[in-house]
Formats: sequence, C-alpha cells, structure tokens
Amino acid sequence: MTNAHKDALFVLVKSLSKSEKRQFKLYVGRLGVNTDAKFLALFNLLDKIKRYDEKVILSSGIVKKAQLSNLKAHLYKQILVSLRLNPVNQNIRVKIREQLDFATILYQKGLYKQSLKILDKAKTTAIENEEKNIAYEIVEFEKIIETQYITRSIPDRADELAVQAKELSGQNVITSKLSNLSLQLYSMMLKVGYVRSDEDLQKVKQYFSKHLPKVDVETLGFREKLWLYKAHLWYSFLTQDFLSSYKYASKWVDLFYDYREMIYLNPVFFLKGNHYLLESLFYVKYSSQFKETLQKMEVVLKEKDFPKNDNINSLAFLYLNANKLNLHFLEGNFEKGLYLVKIIEYGIAKHKDRIDAHHVMVLYYKIACLYFGIGDNKTSIVYLKKIINNKNLKMREDLMCFARVLSLVAHYEAGMDYHLEVQLKSTYKFLLKMNDMHAVQKEMIKFLRNLGSIYPNELRGEFEKLHAELKKYEDHPYEKRAFLYLDIISWLESHLENKPVSEIIREKALKQTR
Repeated sequence: MTNAHKDALFVLVKSLSKSEKRQFKLYVGRLGVNTDAKFLALFNLLDKIKRYDEKVILSSGIVKKAQLSNLKAHLYKQILVSLRLNPVNQNIRVKIREQLDFATILYQKGLYKQSLKILDKAKTTAIENEEKNIAYEIVEFEKIIETQYITRSIPDRADELAVQAKELSGQNVITSKLSNLSLQLYSMMLKVGYVRSDEDLQKVKQYFSKHLPKVDVETLGFREKLWLYKAHLWYSFLTQDFLSSYKYASKWVDLFYDYREMIYLNPVFFLKGNHYLLESLFYVKYSSQFKETLQKMEVVLKEKDFPKNDNINSLAFLYLNANKLNLHFLEGNFEKGLYLVKIIEYGIAKHKDRIDAHHVMVLYYKIACLYFGIGDNKTSIVYLKKIINNKNLKMREDLMCFARVLSLVAHYEAGMDYHLEVQLKSTYKFLLKMNDMHAVQKEMIKFLRNLGSIYPNELRGEFEKLHAELKKYEDHPYEKRAFLYLDIISWLESHLENKPVSEIIREKALKQTR
C-alpha cells in the first residue's frame, strides 16, 4: 500500500477546500460528456477514502491497473487547471503569464499587432511589480515578432528593445548571483548550524567574499535588494553576528514597508523576513522590539487584502507560534506559554503535508524547553525523544546534538538516572560522530558522569565548579552557541539559588529588558 504522504494526487485532493472541490466539479461538468468521466469518479473516490490504497481503487471497478497511472496523471492535470481558474490563485504572476499565453496564441495566428499590444501591457505590469524574469522573456518575444512585423518605427523599436533587454538581463544576472549565494549560505545553516571553529569561520568568510557580487545598493531595485539583504542575513547568522543579522533582517522587512504593494505580491518573503527579524531580536534579547514586531506582523496578517492560501496559512502558523514561544522564553514566562502546546500540536497535524520535518523538530525542541523551564522534565523528555528517534532527520545536526544533551539533563532532573550511563555513552558517541564535541558539552557530560560518585553534601560544590567553568564560555565566539539552544547557566543558578529555572530567567529578562 502506498503511503498517503507519498502519493502526490491523493495529497492534492485532500488539500482542496470545500469551495475548490465544488469549483472542480463545476469545471468538469461544463460539458455534459464529462459527468460520467472516469477521472471524476476517481476524484470522488479519493475524496471519500482516508488513506490512499490502490487495492480499493482497483476493486471499485473505475479503472484497470494498466490504465490507473494515466488516469491519475489526467486527473492531476485537470485539478491544476481548475485551481488556476480560481480567483484566489489569480495573482499578478499568473495574470502576466496568462497575457503572455494570449499573445503567443495571437502570434501563431499571424495577428502580430494585437500580440505586440498585449505584450507591451504585460511587460509594463511585470516591470512595475518587479517580475523582471518574465519582463525579459516578454522583451525577447517582442524582438522575435518585430523581425516578422515590419513597421515604420522599427529602427527606434530595435534600439528600445535592445536597451531594455540589456538592462533586464543585467539585473537578472545580479539577482541570480545573490540568490545563489543566499541559497548556499542557507544550506550551510541547515546542515551544520552556526560556525564551530576558526576553520569553519574562514571557510564561510572566503565563500561569502568570493561569491558576493560588487553592487551599488542605490541603483538596485526591490528584488535585487531583497536577495542582497538575504545573503548578508545568512552570513550573519552563520557567523553568530546577531547584531548584524538584526540589521539586515530589519532592512529586509523595512523594504517591504517601503514597497507596500510587494507585501501582497510576495507574502512568503514578507513572512520569512519578519521571522528572521524576530529570531535576531530573540538572540540580542531585545524584548520590547520583539513584541512590537510580532504585533505588527499579526496586524498585517489579519488585513483583508493579505493573500490567503494553504502555503501562507502554514507559514503563518509556523512563524507566529514559534515566535510566541520565543517571547515566553525571553520573558521567562514558561507556564503562560503552555496554552500554545495544543495549538502547535493541532497545527502540525493540520499542516503536516506542507511543513518539513526540520521545522516540526524545531517546534518540538522549543516545547521540550518550555516543559523543562517549568520543571516538567518527563514531558520534556517525551518531546525530545521525537527528535532523537527521528532517523530521517538529515538537517540541523546541532539541533539533534543539543536535544540529546538536554535529554540527559532532563533525565537527571526527573530522577530517571538508572539508564544515565547508557545515555551518556550514546550521546558521547553521537557528538563525536557529528564532530560536535565542544567544551560546553564536554563539561556537561563530565559533570553528569561523575554524579554517581558524588555524596549529596558535595553536590553544591560540583554545581559551583561547573557554573564557574561554563561562565568562561558565555561570550566565547564559538562555544556561546551552546547557550542559544539550552540555558545551562540559568539551570545551574537555579540549583545554586534554590529557585525554579523560570524565576532565574525572568529575573535576568527584567535586567536585560530594553
């Protein structure tokens, strides 16, 4: 039996809203001959069943096994055509592409003048909306038609189109270089997280300086600036320069407010920019600005003109809730954040086909930290196991490493130390395998390993030793990343001062608030 998540057609059918299903049936029924079509019968069957099962489809008698693949492909195409006609999906890009299709049809009929008229309007719309790849495609098409449709103005048109093609091509080349650089840096971030040594730092620095094109920011348009800020942002994150990441994330978000119409044309980039700005503010402990940014984003999301579709809804769920959790971490209000757990669990189930495993694991890690913060270590362990036992997770090695370290601490706190030695060995081997054994982790494992031979009256002294040792690394360029994932120092201080972790973090937050 094919897994429901692996069958593209089944996932597509299940993603349709009631109105989209109704529209599809109206679209199919526009011709009477389609009412008994096999692909419609297959659609109705897939809509009813809860899991994709080829045996159920074949036993229904709708189609024979040899024809099933072709019928599924035909149904998939018909659903996409129906969705394309839906007003909800009629954004500027689709409209420009539609005009380009119309112009192509007119050109093929030899109606050159009409084709050129449509292309000129489509090109103006594309340039106004920063769709420069399509604009360049239109100019190239205009050049083809102009060579076949001779007019009195052809000399001027030739010069005009040549200049336009050159300008658009140059802008597209810059955008391509910047987007390539941004993508590669993002890939590095997902694979290994922040730089872990001077060697890592030099590699990233060399790669960035080698691939960053020389540009005059004042001459760049919206799209080129967006990719430039993205590239700088990922470089700042990789090198743990969070003030710089705040700077470029702010530029990214401000760019959208300067070109407000772009918020509605590029809602995904708007959401991502806000998310990275909030992440930067979280790392620099700027809680007042964090709250303001989060509230401002929520206001825009509620605007009636803000686009609504499955992808945007999934991203909005992800970014809003991840950052609401971060706000509770910033302020040390862990218990007040517990209401988010059910919302997040429900959202993960609802958006499971659109949120990748990496982002789901990040949410689980944050929930684990939430429970750890209120002292519910057993529940924290439950969520950490979801990460540790996920054998398919290939990204964010650092997240997997710190999930194991937090799990060790949570087991100790919960009094579940009967398997601690086995877990210590397992974690130690994993960190070595991932080449992620650093000073903070070494000190933590050494401390936990020695607990079995320490008398109760010696415990406070050991906590003090570990605290003094780890404080050395709080501002270390590479070791400090450990504290981004797990506030070990606050945990130690909670034992030394005999206070809950949440109270320690809350006291620190009040001192750091700005």
